[in-house]
Amino acid sequence: MDSEADTQLISRAVVDLARHTRFPVVFAGLERDGAVQITAISGTRTHSIDGLVVHTGRGLGGAAMVEKRPRLALEYRTARTITHDYDRAILGEGISTLLAVPIVVTGRPRGIVYCGSWTPGPVGDLVSRPAFRAADFIATELRVREEVNRRVSALTPSENALPATAQEDLRESYAELRSIAASVADSELRARIAAVERRLAAISREAVGPSITLDVTLSPRELDVLACCALGATNAEIAASLSLKEGTVKSYLQAAMAKLDASTRHAAVAKARRAGLLP
Repeated sequence: MDSEADTQLISRAVVDLARHTRFPVVFAGLERDGAVQITAISGTRTHSIDGLVVHTGRGLGGAAMVEKRPRLALEYRTARTITHDYDRAILGEGISTLLAVPIVVTGRPRGIVYCGSWTPGPVGDLVSRPAFRAADFIATELRVREEVNRRVSALTPSENALPATAQEDLRESYAELRSIAASVADSELRARIAAVERRLAAISREAVGPSITLDVTLSPRELDVLACCALGATNAEIAASLSLKEGTVKSYLQAAMAKLDASTRHAAVAKARRAGLLP
């Protein structure tokens, strides 16, 4: 894991959450070696929470990590369903109501997002929703980043060419990233995914023969469809993968073929690869 990138990710999420939540206090951190180090804090009136380390299974956040679901203490001081290992930090800040939302990546708890208030009050879906979104944003960013790192590190270039298995793995990674990007609402994250997609396409460019220059711009959806075609998927399979109608997939494919001046989908994929549009 990249500690600096982790810190920046948590800080960005906490700053954004602080702007959109009704809770005055927001703090969060990621898990490492069985404990969550709080690295980003917003809105506190004291330094009680600074440097807080939450162990799995301990306190409200530790319970949320174990259960992989949000936990809420409307009256933190008298809550009986949690351990009170961190009362000095939480009560030292004067927090009365505390919400802990676990950051879960592919079924594994990876951190905690906390929201707290100094006075007790009701916490409904509308109030808690921004915290859920923040945890989802962090989880998505971690999942994308780690999958990219795993896939890219598995590639072993040899004399500027990739082994067939690595080339296929790269193409699957590219198609998966296209699918993930289509479901991500955050524009900054989409831009970062797009940058990684371009790197993946560049890695394999030498493996598909002499490159060509094309004055062609494919739309995001046309690239999505071609990326799936490159894996041998049928129109029906592409439609299911991208949540599109089969007729819509056919239209995107025909448009891409026309732009690439290709008579078949296979020719379109080959030409797109040689132009560096696809891996």
